[in-house]
Amino acid sequence: MKFTEFKLGEQLLEAISYMGFEEATLIQEKVIPVILGNKDLIACAQTGTGKTGAFVLPILDKLIGKKGTHIDTLIIVPTRELAIQIEQQIQGFSYFIPTESVAVYGGGDGNDYESQKDALINGTDVIIATPGKLLSHLKMGNVNFENLKHLILDEADKMLDMGFIDDIQTIISYLPKKHQTLMFSATMPHSIRQLAKKVLHDPVEISLAMSTPADGVDQKAYLVFDEQKIKVIKHLLAERKHYDSILIFTSTKSKISDIVRMLNRNGFPATGISSDLDQARREEVLRDFRSRTIRILVATDVMSRGIDVKEINLVINYDVPHDAEDYVHRVGRTARVNAKGEAITLVTHKEMYRLRKIEHLIKASIPKPQLPSGIGPVPEWKEGEIKSDSRKKIYRGNRFKR
Repeated sequence: MKFTEFKLGEQLLEAISYMGFEEATLIQEKVIPVILGNKDLIACAQTGTGKTGAFVLPILDKLIGKKGTHIDTLIIVPTRELAIQIEQQIQGFSYFIPTESVAVYGGGDGNDYESQKDALINGTDVIIATPGKLLSHLKMGNVNFENLKHLILDEADKMLDMGFIDDIQTIISYLPKKHQTLMFSATMPHSIRQLAKKVLHDPVEISLAMSTPADGVDQKAYLVFDEQKIKVIKHLLAERKHYDSILIFTSTKSKISDIVRMLNRNGFPATGISSDLDQARREEVLRDFRSRTIRILVATDVMSRGIDVKEINLVINYDVPHDAEDYVHRVGRTARVNAKGEAITLVTHKEMYRLRKIEHLIKASIPKPQLPSGIGPVPEWKEGEIKSDSRKKIYRGNRFKR
């Protein structure tokens, strides 16, 4: 479906064309008419499907011709990286529209705080905020939401995982009772449905490819011993010299510097990013990664939803994520919006139960090819089965043996 079929404003269509987009993704095709129709919405779609554009475009269309400087739309997100990413997309799509947006998050300097405070008190069209920082402004009386018309909760499942449920409900208590609420989530656990019941009014529900990686992701898992991981990564990188964008995930930020050091020592220049870096440095690293100045980036799960980089060739899971849903978010960094990509997970004996949980979640067995003999002896994997009947899929398990 072409964007012209949505009957969006000419200025917005011009910006969409200028950015090189012609056809909407499936989530955009489903969601945009609902938002333009002023219905509440709960949408479940995996990362990399164009979800941000699905809510940014109709909101910007509504803002065409807006009078006054009041806050029209509040977008709540789990991380500052995602807040910055969404603000950048808004700036791109609103190139020909006199729309202003401000990202509100912690970790900045005094100037950032004052500009955030000014936008919240005196008004700006769109506020993109992390829950904790916004709540601190609310408690200090720095916010005027009197004329707010739209509330968007993005990555709602992650916000609940990070313990923001009470903050979100408190923030909502400051909003006008009448407003349109849109909730987006990559997964749909019971906790999300419970929150939806509390904050949405007669919502339209849209679910696409729940909890599964995009079709364009070539997934593999290699069974290794812990001390072999760097050796395996060296082999993978040496075979993929033509890849110019590689993302390596680890579950703990304490491992990042070790991985970066070992890669650099072996002739593979890499850079790490985590919450330990100040905001300015994180933004610099992400800019360099987007521009391909940095080829290999090592990050944590917290960063997995804030990295919006087109055409990442390869995602490597240095270790298996603790939560199966985080696997979907990690590998969702590649093969975004109909592109192709590769996702490789390194699995040790003690991590096999996590891989079983992932396969159960995505309802598929991840291929487990053999590594070259030069890597040395590796664990052996006896593949189990995922059997299905007409009602549900049942995971039968895998067995490990030396």
